[in-house]
Amino acid sequence: MAEGLLGGVVGNEDEKPASETPEALASIETTASAEAFAAAIATNVAREDVEVARDTSAFLKRQAQLLEIQAEHLRDEHALRLAHLAHQRHLLLGQRLGQGIRLAFQIVIALVVIVIGIGIAVMLRDAFTSHSVVIDAFNAPAALAARGVTGTVLASDVLDQLTRLQTATAPAAAGEHVKRNLSNGWSSDVKVAVPETGISLGEISRLLTARFGHDIHIGGDLVQTDSGGLALTVRGNNVAPETFAGSAGDLDMLVTHAAQYLYSQFQPALWATYLQETGRCPDAVDFIRSIYNGANGDSRASLLGTWGECVDLMGGSDQQAEQLLRAAIRIQPDDWNAYLQLISLIAAQPDWEGAWREGQALRRQAGGNPGRAPGSAFLVLDNLIEDWQASIDGMVAEVESNAGSGASSPLNLVLQLAEAQAQQHDPAAAELTLQTARVDAHSSSLQLAELHVTRGLLAVEDGDTVRAASELDATETSAGVTNRAFFDQVGACRLAVAADATGHPDEADAVIASGSHIPDCQRFRGDILDHHGDWPGAQQAYAQSVALAPDLPAGYYSWGVALARHGDLAGAIAKLRAANQRGPHWADPLKAWGDVLVKQGHRRDALSKYDEALEYAPNWAELKQARETAAKSEH
Repeated sequence: MAEGLLGGVVGNEDEKPASETPEALASIETTASAEAFAAAIATNVAREDVEVARDTSAFLKRQAQLLEIQAEHLRDEHALRLAHLAHQRHLLLGQRLGQGIRLAFQIVIALVVIVIGIGIAVMLRDAFTSHSVVIDAFNAPAALAARGVTGTVLASDVLDQLTRLQTATAPAAAGEHVKRNLSNGWSSDVKVAVPETGISLGEISRLLTARFGHDIHIGGDLVQTDSGGLALTVRGNNVAPETFAGSAGDLDMLVTHAAQYLYSQFQPALWATYLQETGRCPDAVDFIRSIYNGANGDSRASLLGTWGECVDLMGGSDQQAEQLLRAAIRIQPDDWNAYLQLISLIAAQPDWEGAWREGQALRRQAGGNPGRAPGSAFLVLDNLIEDWQASIDGMVAEVESNAGSGASSPLNLVLQLAEAQAQQHDPAAAELTLQTARVDAHSSSLQLAELHVTRGLLAVEDGDTVRAASELDATETSAGVTNRAFFDQVGACRLAVAADATGHPDEADAVIASGSHIPDCQRFRGDILDHHGDWPGAQQAYAQSVALAPDLPAGYYSWGVALARHGDLAGAIAKLRAANQRGPHWADPLKAWGDVLVKQGHRRDALSKYDEALEYAPNWAELKQARETAAKSEH
């Protein structure tokens, strides 16, 4: 019955009284609610049996007390749980921080290991690839220490001299098979200690280099002779000992001679180049002959090239010089300096057409102009096809990359640059360049001649024929008609036109006759003949210029300008077009072509030619004036 009562009250949801809704039961959350619930049940049961109601009430009160105790325990446990969870959160944060620190520490260790590995790899690579010249401390008498002469100082002096020689031949070093760095045996005194070993990284590197490298170690002795003089001996691995003797005051000379001897031993090709560039060609040829058979392949190419240059400079056989240069190219097809010298030699014979063909071979070998070769290798070819901007760019690049040194001396480069700027009709740039040319009493006669030729070209640009003729006179005084550099001869032939115009036909004829086989001299001869009214003779001279170099533009250009003067505008355009095809970067034919188009009334086409010409001679005042006039007429 009790079960039925309880089931009717709390267990059978389908038979609940209407007053005991689910909302009322859901509100019982505390002990007080439980007691109220017990009283309600007791009242309900009392209707059936008072004793059962009393027992039920007592039972429910005990349950309420139990619930109160449980609630108290839950409240206490809740606080403890919150504290425990907070502690666990802090522990988790600590664990994560520790894991991060361990990870970072592992990364640092890995990076240190990688850096050490890279350092070892670099040291090994440097050791295996080292081709340095190491100057170790010399032995020197203690008595000379008072004069500041110690073994370390002596070795430093030798190192300084070697460095000067290497700097002087830096451009030629680009073609050397093995290029050696210079160092000394005490240049790494700043040490980084390796922990617990006491051995420096510098010492480890030196040990590896000594074991696996290919360095040349140089040392020596300085002794006082019985006569009070000095004897300096230098020696090294793969370098035969050599002694240089002199008086007590000749130490600097002894050091210089010792350094030159050492340089000739470990860089023979560059030493030969140095002798050639310093005007010691006989010594260079003797040296090359003495060491050629023992030289390696790449060095042989450079030695042959220097030998060929010296034969040419000494006025020897052109055929021998050409054979030597071609042999150098066969050994080393990318010997760009040998190509340059060969083209220059052939052009000076003079065989401009042959030089042009060799220039095309150079272009193919280099994969374009400049391609794999430096722009300076195309210097002669650029001059032949009148590409003055390319010529200027090549010389400027050579000066900038080699600090003014190179196959030509700094003064020669400056003078050649000024002449190219004058040919490009940029007098302001040429004048500025000439201001940097230190031409003095020590300059060669050919350098003086080139200076006067450039000044004469600038005078022609200004329309001052009198000054141009006077510069020709100065050129003749400097170098003489029969002793003039090749391109100076070309400039002199151009100035001969000014000499003739100022009433000196005999002088002009002498200059032209000295270059009778030069295409440019023939075209200027045509201008002189035309000036004197000999049009048939002038045309023959132009035709001769073209016949001497049919693939070069200059003869066609002068012929076209002359035809325009005589009113044959169609013929003039044909020749100027031929000149433009052979020298597409030469502004002069384009400007002349525009002038002819203006005469024909085709001003829009003329403007197009003028604009194209301005790309190659942007500072040509006469060209700008012609374009401005044509533009005004067009509008």
